[in-house]
Amino acid sequence: MSASPTAGRAGWRQLVPPFLLIAPVQLMVLVTIFLPVLYVAWLSVNQSSFGQNPEFVGLANYVKVLSDPYFWRSLLNTVIVVLIVVHVELLLGLAVGLLFASGVPLRPLMLAAVLAPYAVSEISAVVMWRYMFDLDIGIMTQFLQLIGLPALEWSINPTHGLVLIALLSIWLHLPFTFVILYAARLAIPQDLYEAAQVDGATPWQRFLRITLPLLAPAMLIAMLFRYIFAFRLFSEVWLMTGGGPARQTEVLAVYLYLEAFRYNAFGEAAATGWLLLIASLVCAFWYLRRLYKEMFADYA
Repeated sequence: MSASPTAGRAGWRQLVPPFLLIAPVQLMVLVTIFLPVLYVAWLSVNQSSFGQNPEFVGLANYVKVLSDPYFWRSLLNTVIVVLIVVHVELLLGLAVGLLFASGVPLRPLMLAAVLAPYAVSEISAVVMWRYMFDLDIGIMTQFLQLIGLPALEWSINPTHGLVLIALLSIWLHLPFTFVILYAARLAIPQDLYEAAQVDGATPWQRFLRITLPLLAPAMLIAMLFRYIFAFRLFSEVWLMTGGGPARQTEVLAVYLYLEAFRYNAFGEAAATGWLLLIASLVCAFWYLRRLYKEMFADYA
């Protein structure tokens, strides 16, 4: 009597060690992530450029980067843009998510309009915004002048350039924050709101006592991911201003790119990359601790 196919498959699974089943994925992660990370770490302690053999210099690259005023300017610009982008996105995403959860007319059409920017490539978005805010023919420039506001001189004024970059980044990535918060809001049981309404709670009290505490984990997750992604901001700055004028709108990712591919200082660029990674990990660690306390404090 022959064994059944099911019994044969079960026996095959018992013969194959479990780690072999996940070995291809682990190998891919090793090759595409960990090996490049180790190579960049090695490169950051060596002096290297085109046509030059790497020479071990220890922490000299880090010292050189940390003593470069352009690095500190790019770090300051990054922090300013990240703080504006993440917090404005969170407030807008929360407001739009609550609006949709409360019910809006033509919801499918409105959802498509809110999510549309996430389907636009960054290059197309930058080209569109450059024309919209053109100082001569831009429709947004004409609108600002019509309502009595000054035009954004983003190509010659560094402050205006950073403001426009922040607005562009918010427009591009708001759908990401909105989806997380909207889904979290829909997951809150409606019975809680009905019970609070029966007890006489006002809409503001229901928001403070029900919505906000239950949305806190989702808000932390959205802020964590947006902080990490925003720290790596590159395309919007490079395509919009190129870091100019006079390197006044550089962010860390643009500074790293220039060090590596314009000045061929691969050691300094690798050191900048590690400093950027450390800053992201520190920020992520703080948010992960807060997230852990919010989600698992009651089970500790």
